[in-house]
Amino acid sequence: MKHFVFALFGAFSLSACAQSPGTSDAASATAADTATPAPAAIEAPAGSPAAEARDAILSINPRVSIESVADAPLPGFQEVIVSGQVLYVSNDGRYVLQGSLFDAREKRDMSQAGLSKLRQRLLSEVPEDQRIIFAPANPKYTVSVFTDVECGYCRRLHEDIAEYNKRGIAIEYLAYPRMGLGTDDFRLMESVWCASDRKQALTAAKNGQRVESKSCENPVAAHYALGQRVGLTGTPMIIAADGTTMPGYMPPDQLLQALQRLDGEAGGSR
Repeated sequence: MKHFVFALFGAFSLSACAQSPGTSDAASATAADTATPAPAAIEAPAGSPAAEARDAILSINPRVSIESVADAPLPGFQEVIVSGQVLYVSNDGRYVLQGSLFDAREKRDMSQAGLSKLRQRLLSEVPEDQRIIFAPANPKYTVSVFTDVECGYCRRLHEDIAEYNKRGIAIEYLAYPRMGLGTDDFRLMESVWCASDRKQALTAAKNGQRVESKSCENPVAAHYALGQRVGLTGTPMIIAADGTTMPGYMPPDQLLQALQRLDGEAGGSR
């Protein structure tokens, strides 16, 4: 039983590509805890399927933060989202399933629908002035990108910024210092977000150029915490306006085609 519990919840404590904050920067760790509000406690009538599912998860690990509980596409189960991952819990709270739920008839990953709604909601709460935005005059598509200044594929994506913009795609960056809070990577991203010209500073950092060290009130720790809540497992993480994620770095034409497909699918479902 203990091995099962560790396997089930081991991934919820840390992002797959991040390290724990060092003890040398407790203030930064505290900033992450307070900058982004934790999910509110899930309220549900006692004895209801939602309450049974919530209590089942908390009985396994009382420290996890549950983002949402809702009826699952699978009859007799609740869909529970924890740290950007989906679990299915039977209405009586006895059984817990981990993994994607695939609809063989519709050829759809049903687990992504709830996750996409969660990402869309959480990203809508991030003010525009807390992002670093590279956009054409009249963008047709806008994507949010969790980025790290040291990540090779993040740098590759940034090299193509002008080409994304030419194709009508706006890139809105959020910070994800994948080495963790309190690291040199984290402090460099703070300096970028504190710069008077954040776009120029981000470009310089991604080119390996010196960025003046600065400190100010900034959203880097909050973005880091948000990345973990939306299920980030690697950078860059590209998220479309509807909350759908893209698989890492995508060349401009490939990203445009993916966004056009999403547009078509959305139109077909209306």
